[in-house]
Amino acid sequence: MEKINVSVGNETYSVDKSTTIAKFIEEYFVADKYNYVLAIKDDKLCELGNAIDKDCKLELVSTSSVMGIETYKRSLTLILVKAFADVLESKTNHCVNVMYSVGKGYFCKLISDEVALSAELLDKVKSRMDELVAQDIAIVKESVGTQEAIARFAAQGMKAKERLFKYRRASKVNMYGLDGYVDYFYGYMVPSTGYIKLFDLIMYDDGFVLMAPKKENPSELPAFVPQEKLFNVLKTSDEWSKTLDVNNVGELNDCITDGGINELMLVQEALMEKQIAHIADMIEAGEKKIVLIAGPSSSGKTTFSHRLSVQLRAHGLRPYPLALDNYFVDREFTPKDENGNYDFECIEAMDLELFNSDMSKLLKGEEVEIPTFNFTIGKKEYKGKKMKLNKGDVLVAEGIHALNPRMTSELPNDSKFKVYISALTQLNVDIHNRIPTTDGRLIRRIVRDARTRGNNAKDTIAMWPSVRRGEEKYIFPFQEEADVMFNSALIYELSVIKQFAEPLLFAVPTDCPEYYEAKRLLKFLDYFLSQDVTNVPKNSILREFVGGGCFDI
Repeated sequence: MEKINVSVGNETYSVDKSTTIAKFIEEYFVADKYNYVLAIKDDKLCELGNAIDKDCKLELVSTSSVMGIETYKRSLTLILVKAFADVLESKTNHCVNVMYSVGKGYFCKLISDEVALSAELLDKVKSRMDELVAQDIAIVKESVGTQEAIARFAAQGMKAKERLFKYRRASKVNMYGLDGYVDYFYGYMVPSTGYIKLFDLIMYDDGFVLMAPKKENPSELPAFVPQEKLFNVLKTSDEWSKTLDVNNVGELNDCITDGGINELMLVQEALMEKQIAHIADMIEAGEKKIVLIAGPSSSGKTTFSHRLSVQLRAHGLRPYPLALDNYFVDREFTPKDENGNYDFECIEAMDLELFNSDMSKLLKGEEVEIPTFNFTIGKKEYKGKKMKLNKGDVLVAEGIHALNPRMTSELPNDSKFKVYISALTQLNVDIHNRIPTTDGRLIRRIVRDARTRGNNAKDTIAMWPSVRRGEEKYIFPFQEEADVMFNSALIYELSVIKQFAEPLLFAVPTDCPEYYEAKRLLKFLDYFLSQDVTNVPKNSILREFVGGGCFDI
């Protein structure tokens, strides 16, 4: 047998030609066999079932990476829908709908009203999943023509997938088979069911939650922590999708080709404005003096603040914007992280004492001079910006720590109204392929950073993991503190933002780590038909990212 050389890090291994990457790992990295789920072979991402047919360089991708854990969860979803089909003895593969992320898991519902979800049914499905994993069954990729794939989906009543591939430009579709069950999934899979060691099914509301490990600790399951307020917002967004009659990408593309996209835009924007007006009603009725707005990166906090201010004025109130960033401590007092860099995202970077003192004085009717933080010199400056709250005046404060109780610890609770805003994507590719909320926000940020800060997509993608860590640490733990949650995701936005994002993503060099994420996002955007930006309302949250809005931001 001909031998070839495989380099992993600083080591070189001699293997038989045509050995699969999975077999190579089993031979030389047996202790980590199930930890590695993908590989980068000569700078190209690939599945472990790929053969090694020439000398090459390998980088092994584990479940402690974003790409790795997403592959794990995607494969777990295949096992879930296969198990449901087996237990329910269904000849189709649309028994269950994987809907959105909640409580560190995926919320799912049964599609058929003829089958009642119960703890007993979930136990049977879980047992069947355990059996499939124990048998270590191969997950087989099959490349078929797009028209053949559409015909298969139509025969099985898979309308969402049938619609999706009607707009597919590629001539081939990768299908994945598991013990006679065949389906389409967006992205790569593990080689066999034996890789999926950890999962759980938990009854919740009118569905259940599929639990999987997180990349931060792939060797154990996180606890399921219900997030009632967030979940209710997601349910409302799902109801909006039904109202708009657009639940997936295929239906959105149909709306564009049928000429109904402009009406869709107007109706969704009207639904958003109605919700913002309701929030203003609550602020007025509660006689709140300070509105605190927080949310993760690229959630549209600034535009939301402006639109809320317009509604407050329509209610006869006078809103005054206040950026919490002006209350940073001076640079010399900023804490540093484990790498010795300034940690501007921790709450200790905020001058909590001064903020609480100034706000307390304002609530008492005193006049206060508000600082402006000079980021160049790293110090607060006073430029004569004075503020005094009179009857009907409302402070609208926006910042990363706005919902953290420490930020406003000295202020009376009855004066505060807390808003959590995030872009919680209600649209999915189809019933088994979610669109992660973080993908929508990352694409928003890539476009905005290029337009307003001159940052290229490579740099934005490179800094995204750090941004996400900050969100997990400083924003998400306090989201349930909010009095109200607002979903800024627009069901049509990816069809509009696509034209701005694609050139930026194509510009990411092929020889950098960020290329794989850029390529993934490009493939994802390829599902969407483009829609012109002209008819996007000037006050839309989307304008914060693509430009051309009516607010000075």
